Amino acid sequence: MPSRAQALIRKIDMKSVVEANGLRRTFGDLVAVDGIDLSVSEGEVFGFLGPNGAGKSTAVRMLTTLLRPTDGQAFVGGYNVVSQASEVRKVIGVALQDAAIDPLMTGRELLKLQAVLHGIPRQSARDRGEELLERVGLSAAADRRVGTYSGGMRRRLDLALSLIHEPKILFLDEPTTGLDPTSRTALWEEVRRLNTEFGTTVFLTTQYLEEADELAGRIAIIDYGKIVREGSPADLKASIGAPTLRIDIDPQNLDKAQSVLSEFGIDRPARDGRVAIGLDGGVAKVAEVVSALEKQGVEVLHLELDAPSLDDVFAEATGRRLEGAETPDE
Repeated sequence: MPSRAQALIRKIDMKSVVEANGLRRTFGDLVAVDGIDLSVSEGEVFGFLGPNGAGKSTAVRMLTTLLRPTDGQAFVGGYNVVSQASEVRKVIGVALQDAAIDPLMTGRELLKLQAVLHGIPRQSARDRGEELLERVGLSAAADRRVGTYSGGMRRRLDLALSLIHEPKILFLDEPTTGLDPTSRTALWEEVRRLNTEFGTTVFLTTQYLEEADELAGRIAIIDYGKIVREGSPADLKASIGAPTLRIDIDPQNLDKAQSVLSEFGIDRPARDGRVAIGLDGGVAKVAEVVSALEKQGVEVLHLELDAPSLDDVFAEATGRRLEGAETPDE
């Protein structure tokens, strides 16, 4: 029978290239990641969705060997992230949200340095660097100091640096935070290309609902360090059932409106000045709802009926809307 140590360094089934069991990380009394279980299949784009402070980045740092777990274990590429960290680093690419980059170096210089760190021969490193600069749209800025790059250019450079050694598994931590719509769309397209053309497994953390919905084949929603829902975007949204009816009203009429709406469906979280329900019967019931509210003296200022969304999934699981549910500032 294998010893515990042997069990910890075993290679896991390669069909699952990222595996976490009871993964936990504390900082003093703060529990950042609270015993999560994860399994990501080879060739998958996996979305790790949650608000700021939910534990996404801490989990990624553990999975990429940058932070030691307090408890539990994880395997990436078949290797234990603690006892076989050097082997893990050979098969992964990592683009972190707060990556430290020397602002005095140029994009081309940084790619060459990254290649050296990975032991890539000089000519191969030069060719690979030029290819990546072109792919991420930075060829024209390759000899500029990185300190002069915009936020979008920095994120594209982060992606290029993470790909220099052609990793099988790519971790992207909040890759589009702060990007304009054009830069965001371009990065999405590159992620899709990496996955479809090269078979790269992508582990993507994000707080943006649209991003998770657009890119991920499967999503885990994390909140306060715990995974609260997991599944494909379609299945998660289908689990909500009825479409969401949102109605803006005078806040003074809130209690009266909620009483009326309770006859038409289950209450759902909503921002101030708005009520929301899962509307049984869908669009056919909207006129009846408005009539019932008017009979009680509740004026409808605005209403909208939406098919179930990932925000509805998050709200159903946590009792509140997802911070960052809207797309980034445009």
